[in-house]
Amino acid sequence: MNTFFDQSPYEIKLEWGIRGAREAAKREEILIIVDVLSFSSTVIAALENEAVIYPFPPPINEKAKKYADQLGAELVVGRAEAIETGKHSLSPNSFTADDCGKSYVLCSLNGAACVEVAKKVPALLLGSLRNAQAVAEAALEMKKKIGKPITIIACGERWEKASADENELRPAIEDYLGAGAIISSLNGSLSPEVFVCKQAYQGSKHELSNLIRKCGSGRELAERGFAKDVDFCLQLNSSTIVPALSGNKFISFEPSNSLTLF
Repeated sequence: MNTFFDQSPYEIKLEWGIRGAREAAKREEILIIVDVLSFSSTVIAALENEAVIYPFPPPINEKAKKYADQLGAELVVGRAEAIETGKHSLSPNSFTADDCGKSYVLCSLNGAACVEVAKKVPALLLGSLRNAQAVAEAALEMKKKIGKPITIIACGERWEKASADENELRPAIEDYLGAGAIISSLNGSLSPEVFVCKQAYQGSKHELSNLIRKCGSGRELAERGFAKDVDFCLQLNSSTIVPALSGNKFISFEPSNSLTLF
C-alpha cells in the first residue's frame, strides 16, 4: 500500500477538501472538518442555541426537501432566499435562542459534502476558529480512547464553472488558518503538512482578522451584505461547543457521550 500521501506514520495529519476527507475516512481516522465561512461556524451557532442539525450533501433540491420533511425539519436555504423568506441559512447569525429544540437540515457545497463522504469514520468533529481549542481537546480525548490518528480537513472552496478536466477545489486561507489554530492546541507527531499549517497560523495570528476579512471568501460575503457573518466566524476560541456527528445528526460533544460516537 502506498503510504507516501497518507502522511504515515504521523499522529496529526492535514488534508484538503472532499477527496482528502474520503481518503482519511478509508483509513478510519478521527476527522476534524474545518469550514470557517461558514458550515462549521454555523453548526456551532445552531448547537449553541440548542437546535438539532442534520447535515445533507449539496445541492439544495427536492431530494433535500424530502429528507427534511421526513425528519419534520426545516431545510436551510441560501442566504439570498433567506432574506426574502425569513428562513434560516448558512449565516450563523440566522440561529437564535428561538431555535431551541427545533430541527434543521443543512446543506453546503464544502462542509456538508465532506461530512457525507466521511460520515462512517470512528469520530467526526467540526472545527472552526470559534472552537479551535475545544475541538482540539475533544479530538485528543478521542485519540486517547481509540488510538487513531487525527486528520484535519481544510474544506476550501470550489471554482465556479470548472472545466471537466479541472480540479474544482480552490484552497481557502480561512480554512487553512482555522486548521492551524486547531493544530496549535494538539499534541502528537506532526506531518510536514501539519507543521507548515501550524507555522502559517502562528505567523499570521496577529493579523488573523484582517487577513480573513480581506481574503476572497471574506470579501465575497461582505460585498453580499454579510460582513457580520465574517465577524462572527472570526471570534477565536469564543465557544466550547464541539459538534460531533452521531448517527445522522450533530450533537454537542461531552466526555460522557463520547462512547456513542464510536
